[in-house]
Amino acid sequence: MFQSILKYSRLIPLPILLFVMGICTLPFSSGIKVSYLALAEDAGLHLLFAAAASTALEWRIRNYPTKVLAIAHATFLSFIIAALVFVIVDLFLVTLIFSNKDYLQHIDDTETMRFVMTWLCLGWVGHITVLRKNQLDSKKDWELHQQAVTSLREAELFKLRQQLQPHFLYNSLNSINALIQLDAEKAQEMVGKLSDFLRLSVKRDTSEQISIQDELSYIEAYLAIESVRFGNRLSVDIIKQGEELEKAHIPAFILQPIVENAIKFGLYGNTGKVSIRIELGIRDKMLHIVLENPYDPSLQPPRGTGYGLEGISRRLHLLYARTDLLEIKKTDNIFSTIVKIPQ
Repeated sequence: MFQSILKYSRLIPLPILLFVMGICTLPFSSGIKVSYLALAEDAGLHLLFAAAASTALEWRIRNYPTKVLAIAHATFLSFIIAALVFVIVDLFLVTLIFSNKDYLQHIDDTETMRFVMTWLCLGWVGHITVLRKNQLDSKKDWELHQQAVTSLREAELFKLRQQLQPHFLYNSLNSINALIQLDAEKAQEMVGKLSDFLRLSVKRDTSEQISIQDELSYIEAYLAIESVRFGNRLSVDIIKQGEELEKAHIPAFILQPIVENAIKFGLYGNTGKVSIRIELGIRDKMLHIVLENPYDPSLQPPRGTGYGLEGISRRLHLLYARTDLLEIKKTDNIFSTIVKIPQ
């Protein structure tokens, strides 16, 4: 409702002015002869000049360069314009109805009321225009702030995505370097798989949300590279639950760093076979991803652990404004990472 009042601020004083001018122009003495033509001229002139004055006042206030003393400026300006309207209308009335001495006397008797009411009406327009201008300026400031926040959020998301990829790339290149001397064919195979994987990464880089099926295909390409590095030592079991899973979506580059983290924790210091379990399902309109891998706390690398998970946690917070979407559990030498994605 307040916005509607601001929108039609110029129209609100006009009926008030018409009513007041009607009272002002009615003769208060029964001995004065009423001229309906004089009444119409009186009210019409006031309305015409008041409308023009309110338009000029509104235009001037809208172009006032600052918010400092805006109300005082509107009050003073409405007073000056009301005085000009009063003088001009008075001159016109004297010229138009010069022959009606009784009505001219009535105009003289109501001069103060006419001026005050004209000033009040223009003051209304001025103050409402100031409020409307401040509201629009505040809206623009808020929109600029939101654009800045959005740009900062997108920049941080991009930075996080770019930071997560090199860790895997460095490991893969180191493995390729080692395989070149030990097994040239495996090194060549790994280069081909790495090329395919990076090609998929480039295609997905502009996508904010992708289907879970595309994400799993991406994970399979990643695991194909890891299988070359670790051979039969690495076993990954992916369990899908429910038909609703086919329609689920997930932010791009969320799952791969978690799988990479699980492989690092599971295989570090372990010379035997390691099995990693990934379970996916929809519950309460949330995509639940549970990833379990074995780990030995005494054999974990002292530096660099958990960097990928911290990045994932930050990305989820930026995307969904929630801090409860990533959970970590450690029980019976099993490291569990639980991710929840709102659908």
